[in-house]
Amino acid sequence: MMNKTSFAPISQFLHRYPLAWMLPLAAVLVLFPQLPLQRSAFWIRVLAYSCLYIILGLGLNIVVGFSGLLNLGYVAFYAIGAYTYALLASDFFDFHVSFWVVLFIGSALAALAGVLLSFPLLHLRGDYLAIVTLGFGEIVRILATNLTDLTNGSQGLIGIDSPVFFGFELKSGEHFYYLLLVVLVLVTFLTYRLNNSRIGRAWTAIREDEVVAQGMGVNTTWYKLLAFTIGAAIGGLGGVIFSAWQGSIFPDNFNLMVSVNVLCLIIIGGMGSIPGVILGGIILIAIPDVLREFSNYRMLLYGLLLVIMMIARPEGFIPSRRQKLGQLVENRSKEADLGPGEVSE
Repeated sequence: MMNKTSFAPISQFLHRYPLAWMLPLAAVLVLFPQLPLQRSAFWIRVLAYSCLYIILGLGLNIVVGFSGLLNLGYVAFYAIGAYTYALLASDFFDFHVSFWVVLFIGSALAALAGVLLSFPLLHLRGDYLAIVTLGFGEIVRILATNLTDLTNGSQGLIGIDSPVFFGFELKSGEHFYYLLLVVLVLVTFLTYRLNNSRIGRAWTAIREDEVVAQGMGVNTTWYKLLAFTIGAAIGGLGGVIFSAWQGSIFPDNFNLMVSVNVLCLIIIGGMGSIPGVILGGIILIAIPDVLREFSNYRMLLYGLLLVIMMIARPEGFIPSRRQKLGQLVENRSKEADLGPGEVSE
């Protein structure tokens, strides 16, 4: 039977010595496409999608895991980045702007959308915040469907330009796999630095108790706005890469399930935990693709895993150190409140 201490030594090692596992993992991922595997194109595509969702997970983890702000409309920023590249690098408006330029433009527009969204939401918390962000995600998808003059509606945008790197065109799945891997490393480094900085400590204070954090002098408005902005920028970054990789996008690519999948991989891996997000992306994105042969039972296994995790290990596979400390303090407080002979539930 799985218990809450089963993963404790692994979790401590991953947090204490990040380079000890990140460098070997990076080496394996870099060399993976060169391995003589059957169906290698399939495996490369699965890993590339895992990298894409891990990037999105790291962005949403800043909002949900670090700051404690529940966002169910994260797909909106993903869609903004994707449509930005599709409109600026296709025959629809005949612009054909460089991928590397749009990479920054798409991230900036998504960040701007995050700022505009967060301003009226800064006073909301919990379920109310989740409902409003959920509505925002649906609004963006519906606009993409109905603004036919701008987005070509449900027919989508096709013939999107491939990125060109020093005269070399990135077209194959292997090319995008390495591109996503580089972006994943950069985003992971960024989130590690943010989490271990003064900004990260402020986000943690807001997540644990916003009223107390404000009373201690933390500018909660500014730090919540910053979390939304950075998280949205990373989502837009992922959307630009997705659009270039697919070569065509449609409104159905940006439905609610994208936000749900990204949120689930954070919950499964561990809220606020960067190694947890990486593990959650592998579990929830790669494994279901591997199980496509059992398509009739794939979603059943997916849901069953979520239920088991919520019962057996609600803090995730690899919870953050701060979350573990908070859980330990809470458990000891409950034990202290119990009288002689009483047993905690």
